[in-house]
Amino acid sequence: MTPSHDTTKIRRWAYALMITVAVGGVCGRILSIARVYEPNLFRAEGEIDSPYGEWPKTRPEPMPTLGANDRSRWDTVRALVDQGTYVIGHHEIDQETGKPKDLGIVSEDGWGTIDKVLKPGTSELYSSKPPFLPTLLAGEYWLLKKSFGWSITVDRYLVVRTLLLSFNALPFLIYLWLLGRLLDRFGITDWGRMFLMATACFGTLITPFLVSLNNHTLAACLALFALYLTLLESPGSSARAKLQAAAAGLFSSFAACNELPAASLVAGLFLVWVMRQIWPAVLCFVLAALIPVAGFLLTNKLAIDQYLPAYGEFGGEWYEYEGSYWKVDPSKPKQGIDWASEKEGRGDYAVHLILGHHGLFSLTPVFILSLGGMGFALLGFVQATRLYGGLTWVALLTLVITLVVLAFYIFYVSDRSRNYGGWACGARWLLWLTPLLILSAIPAVDWLGSSRWGRGLSYLVLAFSVLSASYPAWNPWRHPWLYNLFTEMKWINY
Repeated sequence: MTPSHDTTKIRRWAYALMITVAVGGVCGRILSIARVYEPNLFRAEGEIDSPYGEWPKTRPEPMPTLGANDRSRWDTVRALVDQGTYVIGHHEIDQETGKPKDLGIVSEDGWGTIDKVLKPGTSELYSSKPPFLPTLLAGEYWLLKKSFGWSITVDRYLVVRTLLLSFNALPFLIYLWLLGRLLDRFGITDWGRMFLMATACFGTLITPFLVSLNNHTLAACLALFALYLTLLESPGSSARAKLQAAAAGLFSSFAACNELPAASLVAGLFLVWVMRQIWPAVLCFVLAALIPVAGFLLTNKLAIDQYLPAYGEFGGEWYEYEGSYWKVDPSKPKQGIDWASEKEGRGDYAVHLILGHHGLFSLTPVFILSLGGMGFALLGFVQATRLYGGLTWVALLTLVITLVVLAFYIFYVSDRSRNYGGWACGARWLLWLTPLLILSAIPAVDWLGSSRWGRGLSYLVLAFSVLSASYPAWNPWRHPWLYNLFTEMKWINY
């Protein structure tokens, strides 16, 4: 049934209210970074009692970053603009003690990180994160420094927060707005549309990661942008169709440069454009997709003198140098989730990645409804196509991509890499799937919304999804609530 004009207006007002609250909350958390002091974050002589633990009497102004992962990227941003190099420090053996030590940016309070690599044959330390994204951030920092004289070491709060608002909050705002337009177009019931908008605003793990510099939230937003442009109808081989195809290729490829498995999305969208047989648009898609790839390869070459990223060297001499956190010493077994593969096999890992303490569907149970939507598209293809049009291929594409990505992380990656993404509030490598899963849930949510028990079940899974997103609201580089529960119950021991 087509909703009345008044219903449409009310629904869009509801969208606007939810988006306003969600984005306002994200901005508030970004602006408050490091104002909540964490004990033992900095070392200094002399300590005093505090209700929050032991505070140093004197300590440096805290860096508004939240963990080793994002500090690794901030180190590159600082090095590029302030020192004109990708080198974030140097590693050497102390002549007096004979012990390894780091010099440079990574040795300073608030800038240290374990996510660094040592280029073989040199003393140079680099971030283990691909330099493409930090290079883009460095461009904005350079503009801020030249325009306002801001320094990331002196005006650290101004610089860091401005960049986070630009690269995290702004894309998230656009993401929610475009998602609302897609829900309006493909959803059938007002209740289902508003339920999924509430999920996008408050019930996914995108939200906690927005306060920290990372590649995952940007990849999720870019994936949605590419989907939106591909789902838009355009007349034949018009200039508009070519522009949409080029933008879809650019955004999907950029997503893949931030999350390697998102290359599956590039392939899927390319196939969609090929099936439309608009060959000029297909050519535009391909040419635009090459731009981020060129930037990714070029920045790797400029940074570490090779085209493949440093994380491809994991388990080798780039990581396992003397004094490195990642160096394996059989006589000293390491503890923690980074070494989970030493305590469990691939079967256990698969269970926890899908339904366990870092589970895609256990931490965000709304995505279970996405499986229902995929099943509807798969089993009732003719009816689904009639009701939901182009959304049907999105559900089928999501099913294939989800299976491919899960298989990649369960079977393809090395044993050492089976760590759920390390210290994080969820399996962060799967975060970019969020917009695909939300859109795929539309048929199931519309069906559940037609009954009281269905709405009740939906509210329940949304409540637990919001719980998972809210639990680490001030810092995503913390374990999820299920992991902490499993640890307390002694079901796991990493």
